[in-house]
Amino acid sequence: MSHSHPTNASPSELHLTGIPGLQHLHHWISIPFCIMYLVTLAGNSTLLCVIKADPSLHLPMFLLLSMLAVIDLVMSTSITPKMLGIFWFHSTAISLDACLTQMYFVHAFSAMESGVLVAMAFDRYVAICNPLRYLSILTNPVVAAIGLAALLRAVVFMSPLTFQIHRLPLCSPAVVDHSYCEHVAVLKLACGDAAFSNTYSLSISTYVVTFDSLLIGLSYALILRAVFSLSSPQACKKAFSTCSSHLCVMALFYIPGLLSMYMERYHQELPPYIQVLLADLYLLIPPAFNPLIYGIRTKQIRDGARRVISQRRSMAGRIEPGLQVTGLGLMKTKSVP
Repeated sequence: MSHSHPTNASPSELHLTGIPGLQHLHHWISIPFCIMYLVTLAGNSTLLCVIKADPSLHLPMFLLLSMLAVIDLVMSTSITPKMLGIFWFHSTAISLDACLTQMYFVHAFSAMESGVLVAMAFDRYVAICNPLRYLSILTNPVVAAIGLAALLRAVVFMSPLTFQIHRLPLCSPAVVDHSYCEHVAVLKLACGDAAFSNTYSLSISTYVVTFDSLLIGLSYALILRAVFSLSSPQACKKAFSTCSSHLCVMALFYIPGLLSMYMERYHQELPPYIQVLLADLYLLIPPAFNPLIYGIRTKQIRDGARRVISQRRSMAGRIEPGLQVTGLGLMKTKSVP
């Protein structure tokens, strides 16, 4: 059964439909979405805690991985709770300010993630192709500058999208045929001329994805060439497995986003739920898989997690004899003669 939406919404309030055409399946769709969100929270939070707790992981690769984990947490949290509220409680209303804030976070942090993925590919290139100069090239100030550059690029490129929407008058009924405040979906409500905003959005998104994916592809091509020419068959197999898994995650990040954007503009005959599902998966799958691909499959992270766990256990085992753990904390116990 589809849900009805108010037709007299004020300009300061919008209504999200969820996944148009599949409202009767919202409860079922919410199950994998909720699982992916929980995996995102658990995986990225664990990754951050392990990297922070183990000094041996305070290296450029893992600092970049920490940036990626923070970005994934923010990006997922900016959309998933509201999305689940729509699926579970039919809570479709969202204020215009909250919608614009959500839109800004989604697009800005997507651009930031793309920049960090480029930096991580460059990090692997330096580590494999020029290992003796790795720590001299990627110093902590350089890594901090890379993170700041990714942030500034996202702010400069994506801020105009929000400002342009804010300046355009919106028509009623203010119903957004999407599960979150995606730029193109909100732009369809504009009563004024939205041609410039539409063109700017398409141009910037295409530029970021094309430029960053080319740099990533070039980095991994150079890595594979170096490994195949110098290393043993076992090392080649391991490097190919690592690179292929990284490239698969990056493909899951870039391809659904571009497909949903172009389909929404140029393939109006397709069912709307296909475009919305692609856009949702673009924001939900990579944050859930990044900790698994970049974290659990990385030997240093696994070893660091074991060290942190063993340290915690040894600290727990060094509780002073004669102290007993209770629900109220530690209390002295009498020794038995």
